[in-house]
Amino acid sequence: MDAVYFLINTVCNLYLMVVLLRIWLQLVRADFYNPISQFTVKATQPILKPLRRFIPGFWGVDMAAVVLAILVVIVKLSLLYALNPNLLYDTPLSALVLFVILSIIKTAGTMLFWVMLIQALLSWVSQGRSPVEYMLFQLTGPILAPLRRIIPPLGGLDLSVLVAFIILQALNLLMGSVFGPIWWQV
Repeated sequence: MDAVYFLINTVCNLYLMVVLLRIWLQLVRADFYNPISQFTVKATQPILKPLRRFIPGFWGVDMAAVVLAILVVIVKLSLLYALNPNLLYDTPLSALVLFVILSIIKTAGTMLFWVMLIQALLSWVSQGRSPVEYMLFQLTGPILAPLRRIIPPLGGLDLSVLVAFIILQALNLLMGSVFGPIWWQV
């Protein structure tokens, strides 16, 4: 039973990351012809195309992709509750809505952490000509730019990523103290 729970959780979280990556790529207007952008579009387009007929964009945000992210978390919850139906009777609807919202926020934070970590590791070994590194720079540029204005590079070492990691960890602990066990379960 734990293996099935793990598989459902992992597959749904990975697809949720792909959907959130698509939203993120559109928000920063990243290069559409990048291989990772192409993968993201191909992985989400079959579901987003019919949703876009009914759900328009709003202020540059692909609302169909936002709805898809919510649906992915709802499918994940449904599958997990199918494994243990007793959980559904004990959980109020407001807690389920909160769980969906927190799950998307936590997955976005986790994805941001991994994107920055991969970018930092690639900066040590790459010469900056990789399309993957260029796309990672496009994704993290708007987030790290304010930190880079405050903390200049020291001898070629960019400490803004380290400061961003510390801020992400502090936000993670803050959310855990505000929402308690529900934050650690998402």
